[in-house]
This record gives sequence, C-alpha cells and structure tokens, in this order.
Amino acid sequence: MRRKDREMDRAFAEEVADTCDFAVISMTGEDGAPYSVPVSAVRDGAALYFHSAMKGRKTDCLHHHPRVHICCVRGVRPHTCQFTTSYESAMIAGSAQEVTDLSEKRAALKLLCQRYCPGNMDAFENEFAVSSSRTAVWKIKIEEISGKCRK
Repeated sequence: MRRKDREMDRAFAEEVADTCDFAVISMTGEDGAPYSVPVSAVRDGAALYFHSAMKGRKTDCLHHHPRVHICCVRGVRPHTCQFTTSYESAMIAGSAQEVTDLSEKRAALKLLCQRYCPGNMDAFENEFAVSSSRTAVWKIKIEEISGKCRK
C-alpha cells in the first residue's frame, strides 16, 4: 500500500467487509476484458459468499477465470470545502468457486439473509425451498485482505 499512514489492520478490514452496504467484485472475462459488478456479500471466516443468477456475464467470467478482487467501502463523507473525501475501505483478493454442496449453499444463503434482512428470517426455509434451485452461491477464498481509512 502506497499510503502507509492510511493502512489499517486485518481486523479493521474484516469489519469493513462485514458492515459495508455492498461490495464490488472485479473479474476477467474470456476475452480478457475486466468486468465489475456490485454484490451483496457476507464473510464467514476466511470466505466471502455472495449469490447470483445461475447464468450471465458474471458467472461466465467466474467460471472462465476464478481470480477476483473485491472492494468494500463504507463511511463515505465528502468534504467539499477541503476537496477531499473521508472513507473506510477493504480490499480482498481471492479465488471464486461455485458452491455445489446443498448444506453449504443453505448456510451461506442463511448468513446473507441474516445480514441483509434479519427481520424476515422466519420465511427463510420456505424461500430457500422455492428459490435455491435457481440461485447460484459463490464462495471467495480470501487470500489477501487489507484495510484503509481516510478520516
């Protein structure tokens, strides 16, 4: 990291990943072109999970080249009079793998729902039964994570 004065520890980076509104995952297409898309993600230890449609550009990219980079940002506050912005960020590098084990898929989707819609968990099992066959779940094995803060 170039700005060592803004570098934060791993615990900070994990907290940002755990509490950001969304993450942006960047990947490479078969043609070599970069592709980035926002995802709702949840971290479980050294893994980051997100859900997706079964088919599409994102899944094509991930199947073709599983190396990814994820950016999580929170606390963005522009300071217009100073021509700067405060933020907290986490950068994650890892490898993507589609989750095919049904129990791991259920657990990952449950974690996602607990994070993003905790007040509706009583409907989880029914929703899982209805939509799990048309929902893909991806697991990113976190290989590197770093945090940065500009106050």
